[in-house]
Amino acid sequence: MTEAVRTRGLVKAFGQQVAVAGVDLVVPAGSFAGLVGPNGAGKTTTLSMITGLLRPDGGLVEIHGADAWAEPVKVKSSIGVLPEGLRLFERLSGRELLLYNAELRGISREEGAKRAAELLKVMDLVESQDKLVVDYSTGMRKKIGLAAALLHNPAVLFLDEPFEGVDPVSANTLTEVLRRYTASGSTVIFSSHVMDLVERLCDWVSVMSRGQIVAQGPTDEVRRGRSLNEAFLDLVGAGGSGEEGLSWLGSSSG
Repeated sequence: MTEAVRTRGLVKAFGQQVAVAGVDLVVPAGSFAGLVGPNGAGKTTTLSMITGLLRPDGGLVEIHGADAWAEPVKVKSSIGVLPEGLRLFERLSGRELLLYNAELRGISREEGAKRAAELLKVMDLVESQDKLVVDYSTGMRKKIGLAAALLHNPAVLFLDEPFEGVDPVSANTLTEVLRRYTASGSTVIFSSHVMDLVERLCDWVSVMSRGQIVAQGPTDEVRRGRSLNEAFLDLVGAGGSGEEGLSWLGSSSG
């Protein structure tokens, strides 16, 4: 198995709070991989360290065999990132944003314009290409952000909750683009806590709980005949305390 991403003993703490407690993550090249876990499991912190947005306190990160922190320029030129809470240059239009990103990536103006036009068409943003990003909806922002992340044709694409707050039409567009991308041999890694979405899209899944990887592998192997949601609840130790207490809830005030 050729590995697109490998971490060993990845650690990050914020004061006394340990967010990531020794993560050993592996993602095969060419896979559509999900990083799942409950809120606060450490998914965003892990992805931030892998992509160079946050310096780890310890551990190793490798992207296609290159040390992400020892060779940052090499690694960052080969990855695309769509982080949670994406901040864009809002006073640029969608088309201007892509052309600006092409300049930053060292892509020629002619090639940058060609790629931008193709991405705007695929993302169904042609009619909005001259509108300022500040006026884009949440779904449009996710699509233009994904277009910017794909512009330089990265080998690995990292997405943090890419479908959060996105309408079904935009979500379908994003899904089709990502499937086409992985079909070419590239790798997608996205975090989510929506198990149905991960089960439908991903052929590889890593499950996080309390800052650690508790299971990972091909989706069917992690599921073991169950739905991914059932496997996930078992793996993270979800309890059934919701049936206790709250006897008053729903009772008539009269």
